[in-house]
Amino acid sequence: MHQINLSPHVLERVRLLRGHLDARPLDLSKTAHLIVDLQIGFMEVGAPVEVPFAREIVPAVNSISAAVREGGGLNVFLRYLYDPEESKQWTTWYERFCHPDSAARSKKAFARGAREFELWPELEIRDEDWIVDKTRFSPFTQGTCTLHERLQERGIETVIVTGTLTNCCCESASRDAHQLNYDVIFVADANATLTDDEHNATLNNLCLHFADLAYADVLTKSLRASVAAQLAQPAA
Repeated sequence: MHQINLSPHVLERVRLLRGHLDARPLDLSKTAHLIVDLQIGFMEVGAPVEVPFAREIVPAVNSISAAVREGGGLNVFLRYLYDPEESKQWTTWYERFCHPDSAARSKKAFARGAREFELWPELEIRDEDWIVDKTRFSPFTQGTCTLHERLQERGIETVIVTGTLTNCCCESASRDAHQLNYDVIFVADANATLTDDEHNATLNNLCLHFADLAYADVLTKSLRASVAAQLAQPAA
């Protein structure tokens, strides 16, 4: 697992800015858990974009998913997709940022129907969960994914973010969600990237500007406590 290191200077600024460090209590009926890109192409040993730490977060992701599901919340499993039929191709990424060999490997691995495109088999997915494909780092990029519209139709106000890579797709989704007026909870030990330095850089920046941070065990217990409290209430 990543060794988490939050800057005390950042945490003090968060206290001054928001007056709290912990995530607020959730209404699970208005909450979606976004599980970002936990696909074979990012998870498997020797995969095109292997993130070894990502294999270690799966139990935590499954626990959060189960608690969200129990409380009537929504789990959304996001998949990174290369779509050659997309009307507006992402040329800045594939042609400017990627070497041609790297771009070709990525396009092949994350094309629909490719084995690497599929979700990691150790994820616990149920029929009521959503599987949503995206062609950019963020699922909220206008004109490339319908996630925002679907979440709005569902009445979602809060998103919990887990997955990989911390400092790429997970960070991009969190930043955009915040800009679209969602409350964002970023789970510090249920996101993964290639190095601790990259992971911690994202945590420190997100908690100051874009998201509340949470830890998987504490968040799961809080979600289950909310469910128990709802069940204990007398029927109207």
